[in-house]
Amino acid sequence: MSVYLGTHGEVELQRQFDGSDLRSTINPSDVNATQKRFSFDFEHGQLLSGDQIEITSTDGTALDFIDSYTKTSVKKFIHVDELDGIRLYDSFANAVNGGTANATALATPANDLPIRVKVENAEYKVLAQVNGFELNTERETVDTTTLSDEFRNRISTLMSGSGRMSAFWEYTGNTSQELPNYLVELSLRTRVGSQFKARFYIKRTDHNPGGAAANDNDEIFYEFTGVLTSCAVQFAPNNTVQVEADFITTGLIQLRMNLETESKALQENDSELLLEQGTDNAVLLDP
Repeated sequence: MSVYLGTHGEVELQRQFDGSDLRSTINPSDVNATQKRFSFDFEHGQLLSGDQIEITSTDGTALDFIDSYTKTSVKKFIHVDELDGIRLYDSFANAVNGGTANATALATPANDLPIRVKVENAEYKVLAQVNGFELNTERETVDTTTLSDEFRNRISTLMSGSGRMSAFWEYTGNTSQELPNYLVELSLRTRVGSQFKARFYIKRTDHNPGGAAANDNDEIFYEFTGVLTSCAVQFAPNNTVQVEADFITTGLIQLRMNLETESKALQENDSELLLEQGTDNAVLLDP
């Protein structure tokens, strides 16, 4: 038997909208081609630096505010400055760093351009500085007792989940990871929601206290979609500044096990499920 330490856990987040989108118009005066910067009307805090967004013209015209671009849709990472000005980038790291050097070149559009914007992050990012997390699952029950019963009967119904994650607060640094300040920003999103997708790792590939070589690359993690319900910044003299975020799950909660060893389908009596009667070939499950 092995003992697993919490120091080897990990949290990965994927940025999401809750299905909503932003609609606005880019005017020629909103684009500064020299500074590779543009803007449009949206509430402060709805778009965050590091978001990967998809911009689509709603009238079918080309996105000509991007230099030499002829398509009607584009997907880029963004950096949002203190005045809600936006620059486009090809990578998450460049978007977090900002600046004009790696920003996408822009051009002044010929006319007003109506657009639809939504977050389309496809990648998970490790949440930096995490010092703890928990996920609770709860199964609801319904009372099915009838008047003739001598004992109360219940059946299980819907499952729900909730949890918490905490981290040392940080707003700059490693640009390959999600910074804890993102949780604070995410909690303030109103129009597009505070939704995220997460993976909570119980076992990572770099932790194997059992010592068996066959288990070196095993991964076990929860995967779910959640919504932040509260976010607290704990600040006290002579102590570390920490962020603590509470959430509830929405939809499916999955415990995923990526094991190197083959998994065999078993019957209720724990015997292997065979391909055909009279053979010794067991049915294998996909990892």
